[in-house]
Amino acid sequence: MRGTIRGAGAPCGVCPSDAGGKAAGCALARERSSLSARRAFLRAALVLGAGLSLPPAAFAEDDKHDASALPPQPGDHFAYLPGDKEGEVKVKDLAVGGPQVMAYPMDPKSRLVRDGSRLNLVILMRFDPAVLSAETRANAAKGVVAYSAVCTHQGCPVSMWSTERKAPFCSCHGSIYDLKDGAQVLDGPAPRPLPALPVRLENGALAVAGKFTGRVGSQI
Repeated sequence: MRGTIRGAGAPCGVCPSDAGGKAAGCALARERSSLSARRAFLRAALVLGAGLSLPPAAFAEDDKHDASALPPQPGDHFAYLPGDKEGEVKVKDLAVGGPQVMAYPMDPKSRLVRDGSRLNLVILMRFDPAVLSAETRANAAKGVVAYSAVCTHQGCPVSMWSTERKAPFCSCHGSIYDLKDGAQVLDGPAPRPLPALPVRLENGALAVAGKFTGRVGSQI
């Protein structure tokens, strides 16, 4: 994979423990990102934490009493990942065609950011609505799509960006996803597309419109 890479990178030591030394395809091994990009990944990696290799069910007992760990709720807006930008993600802030923006759902009334679960991390991207597949368009708002940012391979964050492919890819093993077509896997070891998160416009703001369309997290 060639081309300018933006987003986060990190040594393969951030991969889940079962990846061992087999992360030969690690994106950083092919191309190093900028210092700010590495910091962005580290923030995401800290969120995903040691639970990357565990199934979502393993988090349910700990998370169910914590409002910040609840999955995205209908009506939630989106907040930038800490350290990226302050405040709420606006449609006008998203560049058409990418790169993706990493965010968390946020209760618009209490301003509570749901960053208490590593499974709540999402990626937002804006397209010309005409290029979206019919299924993708049904879950989009004004060309903006939202998906889980947790790779379906081994749970690393999908925080890197390839200008050549015009698509985001996993920071650990390079799985590439086509966000304009249901996050289908274009390349890499990921076994399934990323689950979509339906969105809508609510008084001009981007809001969650439903549940993730599939199970979030590692699916191997």
